[in-house]
Order: sequence, then C-alpha cells, then structure tokens
Amino acid sequence: MTMTIRALLGACAVGALATAATAETITVATVNNGDMIRMQGLMADFEEKHPDIDVEWVTLEENVLRQRVTTDIATKGGQYDVLTIGTYEVPIWGKQGWLVSLNDLPAEYDADDILPAIRNGLTIDGELYAAPFYGESSMVMYRTDLMEQAGLTMPEAPTWDFIKEAAAAMTDKQNEVYGICLRGKAGWGENMAFLTAMANSYGARWFDMDWQPQFDGEAWKATLTDYLDLMNNYGPPGAANNGFNENLALFQQGKCGMWIDATVAASFVTNAAESTVADKVGFALAPDKGLGKRGNWLWAWNLAIPAGSQKVDAAKAFVAWATSKDYLALVAEEEGWANVPPGTRTSLYENPEYQKVPFANMTLESINAADPTAPTVDEVPYVGVQFVAIPEFQGIGTAVGQQFSAALAGTVSAEQALQSAQQLTEREMKKAGYIK
Repeated sequence: MTMTIRALLGACAVGALATAATAETITVATVNNGDMIRMQGLMADFEEKHPDIDVEWVTLEENVLRQRVTTDIATKGGQYDVLTIGTYEVPIWGKQGWLVSLNDLPAEYDADDILPAIRNGLTIDGELYAAPFYGESSMVMYRTDLMEQAGLTMPEAPTWDFIKEAAAAMTDKQNEVYGICLRGKAGWGENMAFLTAMANSYGARWFDMDWQPQFDGEAWKATLTDYLDLMNNYGPPGAANNGFNENLALFQQGKCGMWIDATVAASFVTNAAESTVADKVGFALAPDKGLGKRGNWLWAWNLAIPAGSQKVDAAKAFVAWATSKDYLALVAEEEGWANVPPGTRTSLYENPEYQKVPFANMTLESINAADPTAPTVDEVPYVGVQFVAIPEFQGIGTAVGQQFSAALAGTVSAEQALQSAQQLTEREMKKAGYIK
C-alpha cells in the first residue's frame, strides 16, 4: 500500500530504495508559456526537497489547456492533481466546491505577502483557492530604435491616437517590420482578452446593468474598427492566427515596432539569449481614450488543486514550492532577477535587486491600474477586467472571439461581426436566464 507523505517524512530510517519505491506521483497540467517551461527545468530543487513526490507534466497550448481542465473538473475526471488556471476560473470553481482551500499552507509560505490585487481575485469567503505562479497586467512594449528613427517619443501613458500614429511611422513592410502586433487568434483568453480591455478604454461594456449585450453600440463599433484599421494597415500578415506566443516570436525576431500584451512578456523580449532586439525595448502603460480607463487587463496564472485529487498533501507541497519566495530566489540565482515570475509578491517589488529590472515598476503600475470591481467607464453588473466572471463567459467569449478573428481575416465585415456577436450573446444570456 502506498505510504502517505507524512508517513514517509516520519520514517527517517527508510532506505533510499524504499523511498523511491513508494514515491507518490502527481500530475500537473500547465500552459506552454515560458515561465512554466523554465519551472520544469528547475525541478531538481523540488526533487531534492521532496524525494517522495514524482511530478508528471501535461503541458498544453492555452486554449487546449482550458478545455481539458474544464472538462476534467466538471466531470470529476481526476486526471490532474494540480491545475494551472486563471483568475477567471478560480472564483467560479471555488464557489462550486471544485477546488481545495489553500488556507492551511505553512506559515513560512506567507500568503499575506501576495499582492492584494491578485490575492483578492483568488479568495472567496475568506478561503484562498489558488496560489499565483505569476501575475500580470498588459502594457506597451516597443522598439526604442524604431521610435527614435520615426522621430517620435513614447509617452509613459500613451493614447490610442498616439499608438496609431507611431504604428504608421514604424511600419516598413518591405523589410518585414510591422508597426504593431496584437492578438488575433480566437479565444476568450486570446483575442478577446486584448479586445475587451481595449473596449473598456473606449467606453464599451459587454453588458449593461440589465445584462443586455452591448455589441450594437457605438463604443464597440469604434473599438473593433480601430483595431482592424491598426492590424490591416500596420500589422503582420496572418494576424488572425496569432496569440501570445506567436506575437512574442515576431517581436523577438525584430518584426514588431510595438506589441501590446502581457507584462510577463517583458523578461522574454529583453533576454539577449532569445531576443534579437533585447537592448532596444521600452515600456509604457496600455493606451487610453481619455475616458478614465486604460486598455490593460489583470490576470494571474495560478496553481490550484481539484477537489477530486487523491493526492492533496503532495499537490499542496508542489503548489507551495512553485509559488514560494524561495522559488523566486531560485530563479533569480539560476536565471537572473529579470526572469523571476512577476506580479505575485509585495516582497519582490520591495527587493532592491528586483527594482533594478527595467520593467519591474511599469509591471506593478499596470497591475495596480486595473480594477476588476470597476473595469469599465459606465457601471456594469459583473467583475473582471478582460473577462466577465460568469460561468457562461468561456463559451460566449470564444464565440465572439471567432467573429472578431473572422473580421480580421477579412471573411466578414466589422458590422457583420458585431451583429453576430450581439445575436449569439443575447441568445446565450436568454438561455442562461439572465435576460427574458
């Protein structure tokens, strides 16, 4: 019979062979983003501290990961012991009793050190249901050399009008340099994360206070029209297929003048081993339209334990290791401070060494600029910045994302995409009982 972790820890005299024979295997489902890939390369530290736990990885593309873990948890499949899930899922799944509370992590874990903006999104009725691996907002990353050549200076807090002017000035299609790279790949967490955040700054909303969809309004029309203008005139070809990783590769290859995306990308675009433009990158806050909201989101990729796991203690040991202060120090030691998973802990931003990282302050400012409880110019009945925190949003957001991606690909017009978005959202909200 497999020994429990506590039994193993207590049995000091157990030989190495016996320990190996009774090691417990946990399965961790994660996204194929750089920080998670880096973690897999640092597992020797975990193995040394927990010789009684083996970790099996299931690493998936973002949309596939979401689909698999959602299906697994909803059907109580029990395939995974640790899930990588976002700020969207945590409150919904926690409320449904699908996640294990992490309130009993050891004292040295110091949950109070987690940034309040991030921690609040992961806590329901006083219970912490997930631990943040990294937190992010979004910001403008831009080529300082191309900006200079264009005779422009990026403000710390640019407007969308300036972004359009700069995109035009930096575009050199003959040499495969595109003024702006933005998400076009369909998905509620892909193109709709960007477009919803952009729409907030344009005064648009997903729903009014009566849960009526708002895609037939002027604010959404202005948002989508400007987005398509930017991408069609100054964006790369095939942009309807580009998500975070595709745009990251383009930027690192020197093909983007500007990229508005996750703050977590900063360490990758400034890493000389991966980026051809590492020493020519500047940062600015996400743009605004002068209406009081910036076009930036708030997100964390978190580690959570499904209620169906049979290996909760081992899973908690892994979650505590991967999201601890010690893990941040380990990454700093092995890879340098710039590569530490950002946006999770107050102590990181108080660390004098981390403060020297060129994007550290802009990341923190961006995270603090996003307010999930008041994400839009006009009042809304939902929380969430680049998403609406209702169970139906995953399906609706992806369906709307497909319409907007089709508009970018040129298969439908902006008007048709908005009309379809309005109709399908209305239909789903009626079906779910939000509207009559």
